[in-house]
Amino acid sequence: MTAPVPTAPTAASPAHTLSVVIVAKNEARNIAGCIASASFADEVVVLDSGSSDRTAALAAQAGARVVQTDWPGYGPQVARGFRLATSSWVLSLDADERVGDALRAEILAAVRSNAFDGYRIPRLSEFCGRFIHHSGWRPDRTLRLGRRPVSGFTDHFLHAHMTVDGRIGELRHAIVHFSYPDIHDVLEKLDRYSSGNARDMLAAGKSAGVGKAVMHGFFAFVRTYFFRLGFLDGQHGLMLAVYNAEYTYYKYIKLMFLKSPPQRPEFPA
Repeated sequence: MTAPVPTAPTAASPAHTLSVVIVAKNEARNIAGCIASASFADEVVVLDSGSSDRTAALAAQAGARVVQTDWPGYGPQVARGFRLATSSWVLSLDADERVGDALRAEILAAVRSNAFDGYRIPRLSEFCGRFIHHSGWRPDRTLRLGRRPVSGFTDHFLHAHMTVDGRIGELRHAIVHFSYPDIHDVLEKLDRYSSGNARDMLAAGKSAGVGKAVMHGFFAFVRTYFFRLGFLDGQHGLMLAVYNAEYTYYKYIKLMFLKSPPQRPEFPA
């Protein structure tokens, strides 16, 4: 269900103000562009968790309120940002995401409307230089915008997500997500995300083994490339299907070793 969009939004009132919350670490190549795309908000809050590059300085130069913090995990960090925000609405963005003009107008209209308490927003994501339109990556609707008093975030290590205690609507225009700009990012995120997901699976009491890792990896490829029409994304769809298979395989292998760490063998006589 989509909220009605007013044709002529009025000036923001205290009940219709918006804070954009961005959590970041070592995002110097992304942070200024993200903040620029969010400049329509009443404030932009960047939570920097000990960057060793110029993330914090660039964020401040771009006009954001920068808060230096520790790293309690993605979900708790975003929830902390919601508490630090001062507006009546909050929008959660990652540093590698951008808000275009059409989405900006839609967000401002939604904030000034009383139709819903939160909104799911679709995402258009990049994989090695190409936007992916199939493969399970579209429309990728995710809850990102909500009234601050009723908005929170789960505390999962990897797949934390926003929560809104109230009515949920959907926006039409997409957040642009520069998620995997090159193969280095693909390999780095494969390792990091599979480790994080293994930790969440361990906390959830999931089981693992080599056979399960192979089986789930195989079906991840089939699901991405065939059932979710990844073949329509050309060679990038094939690469993404292989990535999903590897990611799935490794998260189960890592879970197996979290549950039963490998032991160094005896030195042979």
